Amino acid sequence: QVQLVESGGGLVQAGGSLKLSCVVSGGSFSSSGWGWFRQAPGKEREFVAAVTWYGSRHYADAVKGRFAVTRNNSKNTLYLQLNSFKPEDTAVYYCAGPMRSADLPYTPANYDAWGHGTQVTVSS
Repeated sequence: QVQLVESGGGLVQAGGSLKLSCVVSGGSFSSSGWGWFRQAPGKEREFVAAVTWYGSRHYADAVKGRFAVTRNNSKNTLYLQLNSFKPEDTAVYYCAGPMRSADLPYTPANYDAWGHGTQVTVSS
């Protein structure tokens, strides 16, 4: 059974940076795609970024150019570098995977397992 554990969240000033990590166990990390989602208070969970098993990256329009998703297959770890924070980036960030289909990186139902999330709060 796949388990995902996020870390790296915290309080960040607007314009600042943070790097989230997600350690994956129990699955075939290197041959699978993985994603990041977030959920703000009172809102639905939304797609943030994803990387397929062959390295193709996808981003939500709201974070494109500011966030970067990477993976380290030797460490079974997924990363999300968050730069140029905005107040609207405040949310619980979740990693998810593996992807069932590399053609649907934006869809939550396309992911088999989820982490418990890590809180990111932006102070203005």
